[in-house]
Amino acid sequence: MTDSLSASASNGAASGSADETPDTNDVSNKFAEAALERHKREGVELAVKARWVAMAAIAIMLPIVNFDLSVVYYVVFLIVFSLIGWVHLRVARVGRSRAELLLIFCDLALMTIVVVVPNPLSDNDWPQATQYRFEGFLYFYVLLAGGALAYSWQTVRWIGMLTVGLWLLALGIAWLLSSENVAMSDAVIAAFAPDLELASFLNPNNYLAYIRVQEVVVFMIVAVTLSMVVRRYGNLLMGHAALERERANLARYFSPNVVEELSNNDEPLKQIRTQDVAVLFVDIVGFTNYAASRSSEEVIVTLRQFHQRMEQEVFRHNGTLDKYLGDGLMATFGTPFASDKDAFNALRCARAMIASVAAWNREREAAGEPPVRASFGLHYGPAVLGDIGANRLEFAVIGNTVNVASRVEALTRGLSVKLAATDELLKRVQNEVNGEDRAVSDLVPHSDVAIRGLDHKITVWTLS
Repeated sequence: MTDSLSASASNGAASGSADETPDTNDVSNKFAEAALERHKREGVELAVKARWVAMAAIAIMLPIVNFDLSVVYYVVFLIVFSLIGWVHLRVARVGRSRAELLLIFCDLALMTIVVVVPNPLSDNDWPQATQYRFEGFLYFYVLLAGGALAYSWQTVRWIGMLTVGLWLLALGIAWLLSSENVAMSDAVIAAFAPDLELASFLNPNNYLAYIRVQEVVVFMIVAVTLSMVVRRYGNLLMGHAALERERANLARYFSPNVVEELSNNDEPLKQIRTQDVAVLFVDIVGFTNYAASRSSEEVIVTLRQFHQRMEQEVFRHNGTLDKYLGDGLMATFGTPFASDKDAFNALRCARAMIASVAAWNREREAAGEPPVRASFGLHYGPAVLGDIGANRLEFAVIGNTVNVASRVEALTRGLSVKLAATDELLKRVQNEVNGEDRAVSDLVPHSDVAIRGLDHKITVWTLS
């Protein structure tokens, strides 16, 4: 019987969640859903694997410790428990699941049968009450602990209440239907008289009801306590999902290395400051005319493809995606934290964008689509950085440097070039690469160019 209890206990590792109701109103959030689903799946897979290993170990052990025909009875239960684990793995999901509730009930009911019902293949003729002397109820704690693997505090409490109900029901049925072996009771009383209390305790016909009550009371205390622990863990999991969501939102704007830096600091963006940054403006030339002759679906698809390619290059060159501007975008380099190659990264990014647009146009031409022409403007200078807004905050880069970069990009139309960069940016690039001119060798200077917002004419470098 002890072996049977061990066999039954291992099934508890896969008593997963039947009700995944998070303790937060953010259940609809995709990150919370993904986190719950991921942890649920990992917990169930681990539990089922542990169950199968335990079943195999017990199946090998049983014939060794008790080489008898009665072992077959327990082997059958091992197989059933293994099959329940397999089914549980197939039906496990986040949310209320009647299938999982049924499987948990089957686990607990089978455990009760193995613990309470005598082995029909055994030749022992002991009283029914003797079954309770093996302390098999302890193995229900394994089931209870296994229920926590799916991170549902409701399930843990439900397992606790269902276990208590099944155990007391089985006790009542056994007490009503079993017959007493009077000869054994008389023998024990005669052996231990006049200590009748000891004789009653050792009487094989005594169900020791007060001990059974203690078992279920302590079990429910543990179940409630464990459910509180699991509930707290669920809240931590949801908090982690919120952090993942915030990190994903950061990743929409900043390069991965900047996201990592922001994640490791306390509110670094709230520090209003002025620092030198490189600003890049990108725009599709003639997109208004293009959109006028296309369906709305085609326009959106084209914009998404363009933005995806541009965004990829911004992040690949350690830039920050400041905002989309319809058919264009603004990116900054040196925000929120400056580096020693911000201008160089901005220029390399613009060149990579030009190459990406060229590759995209080859694909479009092969598909019978017209090519897309993009223009790029770059400037380097001081800008104000910080959060703006009241309730909905936005990290902003503000200043004349931004305005100049936008107007330099507009110059590409009149100059019939793809890229235009100010002399300030080119000088900064040369400083960052120690005077090497490989980054600017093919750029053509245009002197005395007037830019609105500047009180002097500047030199603009272009790439055709």
